[in-house]
Amino acid sequence: MKKFPEFYGLTTVGERGQVVIPAKARAALKIKPGDKLIVMTTHPGEKRMITLISAEYFTRFLKGFEAQIATVKKQLSEKGK
Repeated sequence: MKKFPEFYGLTTVGERGQVVIPAKARAALKIKPGDKLIVMTTHPGEKRMITLISAEYFTRFLKGFEAQIATVKKQLSEKGK
């Protein structure tokens, strides 16, 4: 069991704000050319760390979460009757 996150290397922010994701990270995370990534901070207001999330994964997550919210809303409205 790993205790720490995987270290994939170092990258530099270019003049246009672009970064290169190291090949080892792209391979491990199955990131291919043309994939969309969502860029977020890990905690609101924290500027020390960013997170990259596959847009495809995030979309599936949101759909599942929306279904759970609908179930909770239905149960709450039934209890209010």
